[in-house]
Amino acid sequence: MEQRVSFITLAVADLDRTKAFYVEGLGWTPELFVPGEVLMIRVGEKVLLSLWSEQEFEAEVGPVRRGNGIAPVTLAHNVATEAEVDEILELAASLGVEASAAEDRDWGGYTGYFADPDGFRWEIAVNPGDVGRLVLP
Repeated sequence: MEQRVSFITLAVADLDRTKAFYVEGLGWTPELFVPGEVLMIRVGEKVLLSLWSEQEFEAEVGPVRRGNGIAPVTLAHNVATEAEVDEILELAASLGVEASAAEDRDWGGYTGYFADPDGFRWEIAVNPGDVGRLVLP
């Protein structure tokens, strides 16, 4: 098996609300939108973020675990400057979702988080060193 990821799939409660957030709010461009089923957005050269309605997800994959707390996954969007981190977090907050202020981290980075309408956490970050440069366009 090749070392790569093709899709990141998240089950969402309200696909129209999700589309409004990512497309109208963040300004991302859909590759595919099937109303009531799925929204796919290119997030890398060969990587798609697949936002799938919970009903369609459960029909194919199985029941979604529900409960309190934060989903044990984060998605990261790295940028080159601390100002870009702050700008993106401000944009997310302006869309009415939970967003934290960015902080200097012990490991040398500068990061903050926002939750999309379904509570999936996005880390907005500047990472120092070679790994940080590796993930920037």
